[in-house]
Amino acid sequence: MTPGVKPLIAGNWKMNGTRASLRELVAMAEAYDGAMRKRLDMLVCVPATLLHAAASAALGSRLMIGAQDCHVAASGAHTGDIAAEMIADAGAVAVIVGHSERRTDHRETDGLVRAKAEAALRADLLPVICIGETGAERQAGQTLDVLGAQLDGSLPSAPAVVVAYEPVWAIGTGLTPTMADIAEAHHFVRERLVARHGPAGRAMRILYGGSVKPANAAEILAIDHVDGALVGGASLKSADLLAICACCPG
Repeated sequence: MTPGVKPLIAGNWKMNGTRASLRELVAMAEAYDGAMRKRLDMLVCVPATLLHAAASAALGSRLMIGAQDCHVAASGAHTGDIAAEMIADAGAVAVIVGHSERRTDHRETDGLVRAKAEAALRADLLPVICIGETGAERQAGQTLDVLGAQLDGSLPSAPAVVVAYEPVWAIGTGLTPTMADIAEAHHFVRERLVARHGPAGRAMRILYGGSVKPANAAEILAIDHVDGALVGGASLKSADLLAICACCPG
């Protein structure tokens, strides 16, 4: 963790969940009591179909609801897309942008990710900006070069964002980098954020994502500059996500 930075545990439900799944979210909200709120912030990013219902279910609990993508425009002829303003109107407060699945499946570039982050800020949403190297890039020793390029190209000028380091090869595979590898990546990201934003860069949250689960969360969250986690499959069950929350120091 980074001293003085409040951890953030963020769940990403991806393309999973129907209204019946909200029982898990309600359980999360009920468990997110005053003691836990003092220790960490908690965010669950649900499919667009559940945004309003999830925000309503979490109302009054301070459990934050987020979306998983947004369009760069506030409105217009973009069939099937969702604007950041629409996400905010549904009651959400955050949005993931630049997830590797978007970068791969939809060919999203760093420039597009940055534009989406700027759109999120325009709508007073918190952007969670994902970066990470592929397996081939890691094998070639290019991890830090890739992260540096993605940081330069994907981050807006304002520091009011969260950065999530997710090695692409570790997402949904059950594989994780070594703790030394995670520490190296997070230290590098912190240095880049400080170089870019000065003192504000020291307080920006850097999450780790990639097969985070209750069994490895405590070890990961104890690493310097790991200020929380972006959790995929383990966020679908309240027991698993809450167990990860319990691993946060403090």
